[in-house]
Amino acid sequence: MAVFSGQSLSCVRGQTIVFENLSFTVGGGGILALSGVNGAGKTSLLRLMAGFLKPAAGTLLWNNEPFDAPEEKIHWLGVDNALKPDLTVRENLSYWARGGDTDAALAKMDMSAFARAPARYLSAGQKRRAALCRLFLSPRPLWLLDEPANSLDAASESKLHALVKEHAAGGGMAIIATHNPQAWHPDNILKIGAAA
Repeated sequence: MAVFSGQSLSCVRGQTIVFENLSFTVGGGGILALSGVNGAGKTSLLRLMAGFLKPAAGTLLWNNEPFDAPEEKIHWLGVDNALKPDLTVRENLSYWARGGDTDAALAKMDMSAFARAPARYLSAGQKRRAALCRLFLSPRPLWLLDEPANSLDAASESKLHALVKEHAAGGGMAIIATHNPQAWHPDNILKIGAAA
């Protein structure tokens, strides 16, 4: 199974040190929760992992080789849902599908009934569920999730927890920035910032 790790990572935004000297390891089947107060650097660390930012110091490794965040290894879900409001849910997913089964992805998050609805008419929770459907369009080993349960009701959050566990049980990895790390039953929690 794959192993994803970071060694002595530091992040600088502008002139501000967001965090420094962070290390982590997560293997296939693992769930890592990132914990910390707002502004501690959880999202910045996820963005480093996804290749959107370059570390000021340190290295990211995949099976002990340099990791440059190739698209075929990562599913990224940020705090924004990235839905075009005038497109239907199905049309939004079709952009990301690349041959994936949109019907199966919609069913995973109980969004089949909203497939033809323009995204602008969805509630906040429905928009989040529609965005989460992207995770199921194509298999990728590493899920990077930034507050994935935002706006979800209890039933949808419980379903998402089960789907993350299912992904890990199949050998996948999930790294989740969250204010409630215990809810995800992670293998490890990486606390970021002195007040974390």
